Amino acid sequence: MYAIIVCGGRQYRVAPEQVVAVEKLSAAAGDSVEFDRVALVVDEEGTQVGRPWVEGARVTGRVLGHGRGTKVDVFTYRAKKSSKRSLGHRQSYTRIRVEKITVGSAARDEQRE
Repeated sequence: MYAIIVCGGRQYRVAPEQVVAVEKLSAAAGDSVEFDRVALVVDEEGTQVGRPWVEGARVTGRVLGHGRGTKVDVFTYRAKKSSKRSLGHRQSYTRIRVEKITVGSAARDEQRE
């Protein structure tokens, strides 16, 4: 079973018990997070494609921590102009362990509790 979720403008393929690094979220380590923008779910019953999101689908996970990616060096140079500039960038991310993927009435029942 796996799902494709949308977080921070990017799409991620996630499965239960998988650790994934997503765009930085404003949740503390140990908090539970829920993604309701699920674009696709594949399970033993078949494939469900959302238009744009799969109705009643939820992906829950736990925040493991925050970090920063490797440094990307950017160098701009203009030939014959004595112009050059160098800068770097490190993208912040949040590591999440996916706990479960729920679809349909099971997701709605959990939301009511």
